[in-house]
Amino acid sequence: DDELLDLVDSTNVFARVAPEHKLRLVKALQAGGQVVAMTGDGVNDAPALKRAEIGVAMGVNGTAVAREASDIVLADDNFASISAAVEEGRRVYDNLSKSLAFVLPTSLGQAMIILVAVLFFPVTDGHLLMPIEPVQILWVNLVVAIALALPLALEAREPGLMQRPPRPPKEPLLSRFLVVRTFLVGALMTGGAAGLFLLEYTADLSEGAAVELARGKAQTMAVTTIILFQMLYLLNCRSLTQTFWRIGLFGNLWVYLGIGVTLLLQLVFVYFEPLNLLFHTRPLEAADWLMSAGVAFAGFLIILLEKWLWRQNGSSEQGENGVR
Repeated sequence: DDELLDLVDSTNVFARVAPEHKLRLVKALQAGGQVVAMTGDGVNDAPALKRAEIGVAMGVNGTAVAREASDIVLADDNFASISAAVEEGRRVYDNLSKSLAFVLPTSLGQAMIILVAVLFFPVTDGHLLMPIEPVQILWVNLVVAIALALPLALEAREPGLMQRPPRPPKEPLLSRFLVVRTFLVGALMTGGAAGLFLLEYTADLSEGAAVELARGKAQTMAVTTIILFQMLYLLNCRSLTQTFWRIGLFGNLWVYLGIGVTLLLQLVFVYFEPLNLLFHTRPLEAADWLMSAGVAFAGFLIILLEKWLWRQNGSSEQGENGVR
């Protein structure tokens, strides 16, 4: 057995093995920390199929015992289907990581904006000055969840997906890489939205605008900044470490459709009077849109820089969560 543990690391083919040898080989590979997939079709293969992490039985010529002992049944008995399944699994895992990298900073950023307001913003007549109101947060969450987050689930596989080394089975989905990205994006969104709110609010007050009007316009700019920030960040989430144009500008047209729908909805949010009354917003001028877009684009560039730094450092964490 000790000799076999050494052999399995350096041997590619074991010929003329008996059924009990297959089980010993599976156990030896597992003892070395490997994740084992076992294919088989006969009754004698059942113990090894059951012991392996992934048992794969033949669906056409395989016995009922082999199929019952397996985790996966190949309906066409084609080994190429295994490769296709691995490829699809890696794509799904990639897209799950990308969705987390998009959704978590969005939620964290909104929470941080409220926290900054509670800690540092003034209280006037018993009311806290808020960069964004709860009903406006609901609007952001509604738009982002439907129009921006869903397209990531349809992202095509990245180049070189099948050339990546296997992901460690005990690796957490929420790695240090994603945690750092979450706090970075959340901080950028918070700083941009809250800073632009204060800038616009104080400027309007200095020009003699009423407090309610100044607050409504500044909040509208904060919400618009958050939406535009997330639209550009969505492009960065198409790949967690590569620039989106390197993986193909038009590999996922749903992303651009989501961005277009989001922009249209935000225009309605800003200029449709019934929504102004419902969400306490005010129409914006072209210069206001440019300021919000400038803040969002600055965040976009910072994330591109962060990706470049990860690639330059060659961090092993780029391989975590399916992003190597």
